Amino acid sequence: MGITDTLSNYFNVQERGSDFSTELIAGLTTFLTMSYIIVVNPAILSAAIDVGENTFQLLAVVTIIASIVAMLVMAFYADLPFGLAPGMGLNAFFVVVVLELGIPWQTALAAVFIEGILFILLTAIGAREYVIKLFPEPVKLSVAAGIGLFLALIGLEQMRIITETVSINPVIATDPVAILAVIGILLTFALWARGVRGAIVVGILLTSVAAYIASAVGITAREGGGEQGLVDTATFAPGFDGVTYDLASYDITPLAGAFIEGFQNIEALTFALVIFTFFFVDFFDTAGTLTGLGQAADMTDESGDLEDIDKPLMADAVGTTVGGALGTSTVTTYIESAAGIGEGGRTGLTALFVALFFLIALAVVPLLSVIPSFAPYVALVVVAVMMLRNVVEIAWDDVTHAVPAGLTIMIMPLTSSIAYGIAAGILAYPIVSLAAGRTDQIHPFQWVMALACVGYFAVRFGALA
Repeated sequence: MGITDTLSNYFNVQERGSDFSTELIAGLTTFLTMSYIIVVNPAILSAAIDVGENTFQLLAVVTIIASIVAMLVMAFYADLPFGLAPGMGLNAFFVVVVLELGIPWQTALAAVFIEGILFILLTAIGAREYVIKLFPEPVKLSVAAGIGLFLALIGLEQMRIITETVSINPVIATDPVAILAVIGILLTFALWARGVRGAIVVGILLTSVAAYIASAVGITAREGGGEQGLVDTATFAPGFDGVTYDLASYDITPLAGAFIEGFQNIEALTFALVIFTFFFVDFFDTAGTLTGLGQAADMTDESGDLEDIDKPLMADAVGTTVGGALGTSTVTTYIESAAGIGEGGRTGLTALFVALFFLIALAVVPLLSVIPSFAPYVALVVVAVMMLRNVVEIAWDDVTHAVPAGLTIMIMPLTSSIAYGIAAGILAYPIVSLAAGRTDQIHPFQWVMALACVGYFAVRFGALA
C-alpha cells in the first residue's frame, strides 16, 4: 500500500466524499490564499518586536513553525480541512498593546502564552464551546468586517495612500510609494477577480518587481509622506546584497523563550487586562471563523453550529501557546480555508498538505528581506475586502441585530481597537433587545457578557482606580 492509499485510508477520504488529489489541490489552494501571512505577519509585528537586523526573517520563521504545529493538530486531532496561522487583526492588536500601553513585547508574548494555556484548559472541559454558542449572532457576523476595516486603515496608511488623520495623502499624485501601492492593490484585485489562485502573493511579488524596476530607472521613494520635508533619499527596494542562507536566517533563539523574560517586573492589573483582551478578541475571531467554515463545508448541525467544535478549538489553542513561546502573536483558524473547501477539501488531509507547503516555504525565508517594506500591505487591503463578506448575513432590518452589528463594525476602525468594537456589540445586544421587547431572545449569559464588557471598560479607563 502506497503513501497516498495510507493517508487516504487514515483520513477516511473516500467515505467523506473526497479523494487524495482533491485534498492535495485543496491544500495548495488554501496555502496560496493564506500564505501572505508569512510576509505580512513579520511586517506588522516588526513594528513592536526588534531583535536586530534579522527581525523580519526570524518572525517569518516562527510564523511558519507555529502555523505548522497548529495545522498538525487540526489534521490529526480535529481531522478538518482548516488552515491556521497567526491571525490578522490579532497581530495588529499585539502591536497596539505594545505601542499604546507601553509594555515590553516580551510581556505581550507572555500574555499570548497564558492566553493559549487558558484556551487549552477551557477547551478541554468544553467551556469554550459552550460560550461560543451563546455569543449574539449579529456580533459573530460583524466581527470580521470590523477587523477588515481596521486592517484596511493600517495598510492604506503604511502605503501612504491616506494620512494618520484618515484623509487622502495630499501628495499622493507625486509620491511613488503611494502610486505603486495603488497599482499593486488594483492589480491584486484584478487577479482575484480572474480567479487566480494565490492572487495576494502574486500581487505582492508583482508590486515588489515594479518597485525594483522603478528603483533601477532612478525613481526614489520619499521619506515622510506629509506636505513638508519630502526628500528623495530612500530607494524602493533593499536589494539582494544582504540575502544569505546561513544560521542567522533561522536562529530563532532571540525570540524563542523571550516570553519568560516578559513575566519579570509586570504590573498585575495591566498584564491581566492584556490577557483578557487577547482572550476576548481571539474568542470572537475563532468563533465566527469556525462557524463560517463549517457552513461552507456543510458540516454544521440544524442550529448552525459546527459539530465537535472543541477539536478545532484545541488546534488554535495549542498553536497560540506554541506561538507565544516561540515569539509570535495569537494563532487562529483562517477564513481563507474556505478557498480550499471550495476546491473540495473535506478532511484533515487538506490541513496536512497546507502544513507541508508551509514547511517548504521555510526555504525562501531569506528572500523575504528583498521585498520592499510597503508591498506586503497590499494584502491587508485585499483581505479587508474579503472580510466584509459576512455583512450580507446580518439582518439589517431588525434593530436588535443592526445596532450591535453596526456598532461593532464602526467602532473597531474608528477607535483603532478590535476589543472596543466587540465589547460595544456585546453590550448593545441585550440592552436593545430588552428595549424592543424581545427578551425571549436574550440568554442570561449574554447579560453576564455585557457586564463583563462594562467591567472591561471600567478597568481599561481607570474608573475603578
